[in-house]
Amino acid sequence: QQGGLQLMYERNQAQAARVYAAIDSIDAYDNPVAPSCRSIMNLPFTLADEQCCQAFLAAADDAGLIGLKGHKSIGGCRASLYNAMSDEGVDALIDLMRNFAA
Repeated sequence: QQGGLQLMYERNQAQAARVYAAIDSIDAYDNPVAPSCRSIMNLPFTLADEQCCQAFLAAADDAGLIGLKGHKSIGGCRASLYNAMSDEGVDALIDLMRNFAA
């Protein structure tokens, strides 16, 4: 009903590419994973320090974006783009990232 596996895969790739583009182009964020090894489902990123990270997570919470806290052993943030994630949700995350960095 949603176009099959190939279409879902292409959608997942496009969403991940948009978020990674934001991470890579906004100085406030970093992703140390080599582009060839990056996941299209769980996208980790860091900020300058833990205080910035906590402020970002609080801003995300205020914006209704949940589940962005990174893995407990690694820290930072992690955007999970599972199949149910809408393009509007990706847009909201990217908007938050841009506004927070500004």
